[in-house]
Amino acid sequence: MKTHFKDLEDYGIIGNLETCALIGRDGSIDWLCFPHLESASIFAALLDGERGGHFRIKPIKKYESVQAYIENTNILQTTFTTPLGIAVVTDFMKPEGRKDNHYAREVFRKVECIKGEVELEINFSPCFEYAKVSPRFELTESGIIAQTRKENLFLQSSAPLEIQEKLAQGITTLTEGKTEWFVLEYNHCIPLSYRDCERALSDVKRFWHQWVRKSMHSLCVIEEHWHSLVIRSGLVLKLLANPETGAIAAAPTTSLPEKIGGVRNWDYRYAWIRDSSLTAQALFHIGHSKESKDFRRWMRGIVNEVKDPSRIGIMYGLQKEADFEEQILENLSGYKNSSPVRIGNGAAKQKQLDIYGELLNAVYDTTRHGEEIPHKNWKIIERIVDYVCSVWEEKDSGIWEVRGGDRHFVYSKLMCWVALDRAIKVSGLKGFNAPLGRWEKTRDIIKQAILERGYNTALKSFVQSFGSETLDATSLLIPLMDFLPCDDPRVQSTIEATLKRLVTTNGLVYRYEADDGLPGTEGCFVLCSFWLVKALALSGRVEEAEEIFLKVLKYISPLGLLAEEIDPENGTQLGNFPQAFSHIGLINSALYLGIAKGKKYKGPKPIGIS
Repeated sequence: MKTHFKDLEDYGIIGNLETCALIGRDGSIDWLCFPHLESASIFAALLDGERGGHFRIKPIKKYESVQAYIENTNILQTTFTTPLGIAVVTDFMKPEGRKDNHYAREVFRKVECIKGEVELEINFSPCFEYAKVSPRFELTESGIIAQTRKENLFLQSSAPLEIQEKLAQGITTLTEGKTEWFVLEYNHCIPLSYRDCERALSDVKRFWHQWVRKSMHSLCVIEEHWHSLVIRSGLVLKLLANPETGAIAAAPTTSLPEKIGGVRNWDYRYAWIRDSSLTAQALFHIGHSKESKDFRRWMRGIVNEVKDPSRIGIMYGLQKEADFEEQILENLSGYKNSSPVRIGNGAAKQKQLDIYGELLNAVYDTTRHGEEIPHKNWKIIERIVDYVCSVWEEKDSGIWEVRGGDRHFVYSKLMCWVALDRAIKVSGLKGFNAPLGRWEKTRDIIKQAILERGYNTALKSFVQSFGSETLDATSLLIPLMDFLPCDDPRVQSTIEATLKRLVTTNGLVYRYEADDGLPGTEGCFVLCSFWLVKALALSGRVEEAEEIFLKVLKYISPLGLLAEEIDPENGTQLGNFPQAFSHIGLINSALYLGIAKGKKYKGPKPIGIS
């Protein structure tokens, strides 16, 4: 039997700020990990349509379907149109946080017929522990329980269900105006009334509307026809942020390939310091300061715990404790048969010196707009900066986590410079004592090293590592980090070299052009295209920037979602989905373009904008 895989563009995402579910245009929940994002999957048809498990509600007969979010929410609606009628499935989770010492770990599915008559099938097929453990099913008065020795799922169903070998099935017929509710509860079994479910839907709408309202003042600088995309990007980033711990995931999925049939399949359900810093900044710039404060609280906890900056990891679990050891799940075929399927991430052991710059850049970005820094936190920053002074000359694995040996990556050196530069500026803003003479001297030495060894005069471009002839899209960040002004000839020639050697005709940008120690190829990296947009906008090349921005937006999914990469040959999305990096880039590009076009902006301006 041949497994059918949906394109990533055919998925929507919902979540409760602890975990997320991906739901296809066929009404199937194909990815869900409980209780947390980094927990083992319960539904994983995304990675294996036969064995992974799913929870599907769809018409029995031929249908057409379309997905949309209720405006300014993470409530997903799938509308099925059949020859005899129209039905809508509304999916959501409750982002309420802790109540009565537990979280509301539920998925709500409202099914209503809005025209004619629709016959629907219910197919409930959970498979626990990444499809390694099949549950026992037991019928109850209000639904069915799927149990293992460790955990259980209770499906409250208003339609009768029958137990098959490894699943439960049912059929229900709805006529116009009729509604049924299906509620999936993890590790508890509390039947909910129709009124309870309707109240939950109303509460969740209110929660998301109130959250989005905080960003409305920032949208005045953004072109009106991009508002909905920026709001959607913010909503995606919010789903990846855990308010209890403050950690922010890079993506909600694992092992979605960077090339169909390839082996570059990684687990992104962790909080990278880099990704988390950039997410917190992007949300801060569209009015969400709480998430920035949560992130800083998370980082404070990490630094206070390890004491020694050299022991700060590049990534952490969303619940702090995490097993990063890479394991291959042989029992799953992989998305579109792209194997291996991995859980864990071996890059956690790497040394990546750029993380200190990302962290202190985020601190400076919020501090210069009024956020306070307690004196004890300044002591933490001092330790980090002193550490950067001692290690900046060392090789590392870099932002792209290459597995072909450490190098003197220019971007890592740049971010070491940023760490020193931002700490010096924060000291001046807040009047903190610091060894400014030593820090300033080291900062100047790093800058000179980058200018002398990181710029290739023959190529007229900054390069990937000292002495190399390899171009890297991270060079576009040199003006965005205020390292050099945009009108510096070296910046402009780097942009030109990037346009010539890393950019496709459709405006997509590759990360770099060299061997990275891994087999196979990859698509174009969405964030890099947005870096190019920002660099052009800052350079006053606004028409070019907007042209590339619009080209990238053509590849966005119907729901406004972006994966990590785009296949330049067929335009399909690749990599983990939706990806925080990509949505960060969209938000920032829209802001930079609006400001570059002279629109008034009352919010905190991004770094690089005067």
